[in-house]
Amino acid sequence: MSSTEGAQAPGPGCSPGSQRLFQDRLSCALLLPLLLLPLLLLAWGLLLGRQRGVPPGPRPWPLVGNLGFVLLPAALKRWSSSLPSPLRCVPRPREPRLSSPQVILAHMARLYGPIFSFYLGPYLVVVLCDFHSVREALVQQAEVFSDRPRVPLISIFTKEKGIVFAHYGPIWRQQRKFSHSTLRHFGLGKLSLEPKIIEEFKYVKEEMQKHGGNPFNPFPIISNAISNIICSMCFGQRFEYNNGDFKKMLNLMSRGLEISINNQILLINICSWLYYLPFGVFKELRQIEKDLTIFLKGIIREHQETLDVENPQDFIDMYLLHMEEEMKNNSNSSFNEDYLFYIIGDLFIAGTDTTTNSLLWCLLYMSLNPEVQEKVHKEIEKVIGPDRAPSLTDKADMPYTEATIMEVQRMSVVVPFGIPHMTSEKTRKRVCMGEQLAKMELFLMFVSLMQTFTFTLPKDSKKPVMTGRFGLTLSPHPFNVIVSKR
Repeated sequence: MSSTEGAQAPGPGCSPGSQRLFQDRLSCALLLPLLLLPLLLLAWGLLLGRQRGVPPGPRPWPLVGNLGFVLLPAALKRWSSSLPSPLRCVPRPREPRLSSPQVILAHMARLYGPIFSFYLGPYLVVVLCDFHSVREALVQQAEVFSDRPRVPLISIFTKEKGIVFAHYGPIWRQQRKFSHSTLRHFGLGKLSLEPKIIEEFKYVKEEMQKHGGNPFNPFPIISNAISNIICSMCFGQRFEYNNGDFKKMLNLMSRGLEISINNQILLINICSWLYYLPFGVFKELRQIEKDLTIFLKGIIREHQETLDVENPQDFIDMYLLHMEEEMKNNSNSSFNEDYLFYIIGDLFIAGTDTTTNSLLWCLLYMSLNPEVQEKVHKEIEKVIGPDRAPSLTDKADMPYTEATIMEVQRMSVVVPFGIPHMTSEKTRKRVCMGEQLAKMELFLMFVSLMQTFTFTLPKDSKKPVMTGRFGLTLSPHPFNVIVSKR
């Protein structure tokens, strides 16, 4: 007799006890598959062997790879961490702080070696954790490692367009070549950009002095300043520090980067439809994407309405003119308004976030190490003096200041994962287009701040948490400083 036959509903004349017995049997019949499912999945996982030639790593679960722990309730997570290592989808952390993704991967490197692998859903990810492996892959064999992986989460955000995450090919080469040459026209990598950075620092100085001797969070001021530099090149304008819309966009951008590697968000790589769930971080991320899209497309629309063909003012103007010329000769040209949107999105986000966080880490470490800050002050006084604005040409005469910046970058690791790479024999070396701009901004802004102010932490304040807040980049936890004029 089948289970369904054995669980026939009692007749209307049955006693309450019979009805309860029926309900109990029905509940057991429904729960049994749910209880057996984890065991079946576990058994399936045990049958999965790692492919030959794949670096060592934790054994993946079926379908979800090594993201299985995300799906478990808290009690089951604790239980799964007590399993023998072959059955766990992630290594057992020894400390609570190992929940940060970059720290988990560092822990895995200690277990499996400097080259290991794990599965992001069905996608194999190989992690390089030592200098020699990274150098061999990204420098010595850069041509082989220059493509980008086709991951659902990235594809949803970028539509595989833009510069940073677009796949290597003829379209990417065309777009990058035009973008790089146009940005150089407006000063990228040239000393002619220095006055723009120094001019922006005047607004930073003014904003910081408004606080007098009171503690304040430097994040909004630094973020506005760094973003204004790339905005002046791309949009032809800077934004006032009290501009509500601009402040909202910067906050949304920071929040979006932070939750984009949320454990639940990563599940989109397994089931892409999860992105459209109407609640939680899924809903929040969609709203952030919508608001940023409205902001950037509004700027493009304003440029289309005010475009002066004889006098282009910025990157968007130059792109619109080039797009018009391309469309005359080729109706299928990749130069279109849609691609422009994703390029300026890349420039706006990448041109703001990494340098902002690098500079914030510098200010935090200087506040925590006054003796180092004092040595930087003395070198600035010796080489530049109190009045002259710094220049990139001063860098060669300021080894201690340059070493300080590099040491902060080493300790903070603002981009701990880097940008994901995919192997392809048909690619060439792929270099960050804004690297020179970032180095120039960081040096000139840091030196200007050290030349003008002394930074200290408020008295009796707790020592800031130094593990950082991880999004796509690693930013310091919020902290307050007090500035005093030098």
